[in-house]
Amino acid sequence: MPFVTAGYPDIETTGAILSGLDPSWADIIELGIPFSDPIADGPIIAASMHEALQTGVRPGHVFELVRSIRADIPQGLVAMVSTSIVERSGAVGFIEEAARAGFDGLIIPDVDLDRVDEILPTIDAHEMAFSLLVAPSTTDARLESILPRCRGFIYMLARAGLTGIRSELPDISPQVERIRRLTDLPIAVGFGISSAEHVSTVLAHADAAIVGSAIVRSMGTSDDPAAAALDTIRALSSGRPPTA
Repeated sequence: MPFVTAGYPDIETTGAILSGLDPSWADIIELGIPFSDPIADGPIIAASMHEALQTGVRPGHVFELVRSIRADIPQGLVAMVSTSIVERSGAVGFIEEAARAGFDGLIIPDVDLDRVDEILPTIDAHEMAFSLLVAPSTTDARLESILPRCRGFIYMLARAGLTGIRSELPDISPQVERIRRLTDLPIAVGFGISSAEHVSTVLAHADAAIVGSAIVRSMGTSDDPAAAALDTIRALSSGRPPTA
């Protein structure tokens, strides 16, 4: 489940990545909508969002792009977006516009749980996925509040802290088992997943591996950011088990 920042380094590059991503490399694409104060994002993704904002990328541009190429994207498409952006546009209107553009789901990492109950009817009306983040520090009581509000999949953090590239992966199996006891929804694991080996390790326990910083970093060091992102995603996908 690769993550890319919408509009980094420009909106055309994002379109080239979305259209060029072979379905054998990824099942779902996570598209980050740029925000001035990224939630839990480390320096690589935060810098990419800052650059996208500096070039003038706004949610409307992201929706326009997705709408124009959605027919060419066989994978599921999920937006990562701050609740500030959702509320600024009007939550119901934002969700409806995202659905019309072609998004299959939303991740709103900083939304208040009480507010979730107000927006879930709109999410459900459009049959969209909706995921909240579950951290290693999440208590059992809070977990029991979060999981019933999720739709489609659970976003589990492999570690506390910020996103970023890490050389080692913590043991995620206890946390995955704890979540599986409470829900039948698939579990996607992110934060610090940086290599094909990490992907393989995650998929031995969970249902999806989310990789962002490694992909975004490869784009920043290349003269052809779209090709760099696709090459990195292809390499990461070698950690997936063979399909039947």
